[in-house]
Amino acid sequence: MGTFRVGIELGDPTGARWQPVEALVDTGATYTSVPAPILELLGVTAHVHAQFVLADGREVERPIGRIWIRADGRAEMTLVVFAEPGAPVLLGAYALEGLRLAADPINRRLVPVPAFLLYRSVGIDTLACGAHGLIGAR
Repeated sequence: MGTFRVGIELGDPTGARWQPVEALVDTGATYTSVPAPILELLGVTAHVHAQFVLADGREVERPIGRIWIRADGRAEMTLVVFAEPGAPVLLGAYALEGLRLAADPINRRLVPVPAFLLYRSVGIDTLACGAHGLIGAR
């Protein structure tokens, strides 16, 4: 899938201060990543470190924090990876799913998508999922 850029806003952990940035939409990236200096200015702190595989195959360890993100009129708290200074802001799949947005690479924009909720039907031991119908039964 192709990549494209969109304007988003990053918010501090309280949602009081917002920073507009241009982000590269990268559905191949699990999490959103933002250069550490931007996150530090917003007061974002790391709560865990994790291993990541880069596009070139190298493995690196990076801190992860939580941040508010606003895109296309929607806002949500999401996980964010502390990237190297000067790295591009990447808008990853986890944030897009939380915002209920999908990438439209042909028109180079984000589009709203419905959220699907997996639930158990009352009285029967069947799993169903929204418009996709029956998923499995026991």
